[in-house]
Amino acid sequence: MPQYTPPLRDMQFVLHELLKVTETLRTLPRHKDIDVDTINAVIEEGGKFAAEVAFPLNLSGDQEGCTLDKSTHEVRAPKGFKEAYARYVEGGWPSLSCDPAYGGQGLPVLLNQCFYEMLNSANQAWTMYPGLSHGAYECLKAHGTEAQKATYLPKLTSGEWTGTMCLTEPHCGTDLGLLRTKAEPLPDGQYRLSGQKIFISAGEHDLAPNIIHLVLARLPDAPAGSKGISLFVVPKYLVNADGSVGERNPIFCGALEHKMGIHGNATCQINLDGAVGSLVGEPHRGLAAMFVMMNAARLGVGNQSLGLTEVAYQNAVAYAKDRLQMRSLTGPKAADKPADPIIVHPDVRKMLLTARAYAEGGRALAIYISLLLDQEIATEDEDERKECADLVALLTPIVKAFLTDNGWIATSHCQQVYGGHGYIKEWGMEQYVRDARINMIYEGTNTIQSLDLLGRKVLGDNGAKLKKFGRLIAEFVEEVGVREDMQEFVNPLADLGDKVTKLTTELGMKAMQNADEVGGAAVDYLRVLGHLSFAYLFARMAKIALDKKDSGDPFYTAKLHTARFYFAKLLPETAGLIRSARSGVAPLMAMDEALF
Repeated sequence: MPQYTPPLRDMQFVLHELLKVTETLRTLPRHKDIDVDTINAVIEEGGKFAAEVAFPLNLSGDQEGCTLDKSTHEVRAPKGFKEAYARYVEGGWPSLSCDPAYGGQGLPVLLNQCFYEMLNSANQAWTMYPGLSHGAYECLKAHGTEAQKATYLPKLTSGEWTGTMCLTEPHCGTDLGLLRTKAEPLPDGQYRLSGQKIFISAGEHDLAPNIIHLVLARLPDAPAGSKGISLFVVPKYLVNADGSVGERNPIFCGALEHKMGIHGNATCQINLDGAVGSLVGEPHRGLAAMFVMMNAARLGVGNQSLGLTEVAYQNAVAYAKDRLQMRSLTGPKAADKPADPIIVHPDVRKMLLTARAYAEGGRALAIYISLLLDQEIATEDEDERKECADLVALLTPIVKAFLTDNGWIATSHCQQVYGGHGYIKEWGMEQYVRDARINMIYEGTNTIQSLDLLGRKVLGDNGAKLKKFGRLIAEFVEEVGVREDMQEFVNPLADLGDKVTKLTTELGMKAMQNADEVGGAAVDYLRVLGHLSFAYLFARMAKIALDKKDSGDPFYTAKLHTARFYFAKLLPETAGLIRSARSGVAPLMAMDEALF
């Protein structure tokens, strides 16, 4: 059976030693009273909930799956999910970083990040039910009318109601300009929506008495394409004037998708048969409003794979220390046993350290972007807000795509550590692999994230956002470059920074001649920038570990070993990626379609 221990020590290291988050948070008026003890207490209690409430339901939830009653269109989540959600609500967890004006606790976003990493390690499928709700909350808070905010935000904040986003249709995925769902205006100012949506996570369930759907649709006078999309809030049950649940709205689950993973979450085909909704934001500007929720979801999906990377690593390490198989090539290491534990073998260690490095690097990056979000949201300095917003925009596609790519690599490696037991259900590893593979696809495939990064976030502003991140790296290199003990980290970091600058310039020049060059290089390019961000954070973590290497705390020794492994064994991947990106689009587009 799988096991899970919340990685509190490493979270505390990232929060308090690497990022020194309280120093930044205290400059923000709404967080000026936050302290280390409060942060630690919250993540410790969150870890208990994840390990003791959500985790025991992961294996059983995957095996049982969800059940649809086609006569009523109601979906029942796996056994125990509803009760776990009730405990989640009773504990006040939905309101953690929500606005006190709507009943929230007003705590920093980065605490939500840490909590949700642990929940995703414990049970990704269950976590998606409350996870989507916070994105709906953020979208309505940013773009909803005062009446919509008053109606929905307190219930989403408390967790009494949950939320979803309804984008994809059978004939269109990422290309939302093709969507056909219609919204007809009603005399009372509301709208009647008709159409079909697919792949709607947590689209129907029995965990909460109402589900608030955010739905993209077209008004009768909508222009073609993405400029003709509007956003509507469509509740499962209409809401009475006093805030109570009213009549059933005709937005139904027609079928459940039979998918390879996250079986405990209801991925629904949703039919809108004249469902009543209200417009969110301006007509034909729905895609811009929905991007609030989509960006939150992209960060959330990166966090899902971070959680899977961590739990897969923990279990693979435990197995590798216990499983006896052959002898070490340099002679017996466990002479009192008939064979050595497999952790003595170099390639097993390579697989384990790959997962460990991707977990620790991913955690540092995810908390770093969460701190930037806290600054962007809460600062009163417009220059600081712009600076943080630009870095968040640059790093969001990296968090989504790089962390999910790494999650697939890490969970696959950890499954490999188990050998034949890796594909046996009761060990749990094959579930992590199945779940991790999905994360690379939904909320915008990783290719879409790569195109967004290179085409819009980098070339779209002539590298302005990238230069801001580059300046942070240059400042760090300048600060510690004279230290002899930092050369093994600083030199490859600085070298990669220079190569990224040259590669970006080269790709920009090519793209001006042929836009397909962006498509040919984008996936390689994103992975290079992912490694640049990890190298920057690992170099900073290595500096702290070196400064404290004589403390006697084995944590710093392990951190230094992991950083050295990352720079020696994982960062060199960038050389091949850069060469591939530079090879251009010709090898991809030269062959005639008929020859495929």
